Amino acid sequence: DALPISSFSREIIAALREIVEGEDRRHPLNDDAVAEQLSRRGFKVARRTVAKYREQAGIPVARLRREL
Repeated sequence: DALPISSFSREIIAALREIVEGEDRRHPLNDDAVAEQLSRRGFKVARRTVAKYREQAGIPVARLRREL
């Protein structure tokens, strides 16, 4: 069973979605770059944490988000 998502986690996932939705589709941000963007918004999280939340949100990795 999945654990309930905390309000902090929901905030990070919402910010993560905003960042990914606003990225250049020809050059999508990798998890390190997303972690830097989240840091600028006040969420100090590691790259592996970004990967965890990205997967929870159903957002694919950068290479799969790339559009030509």
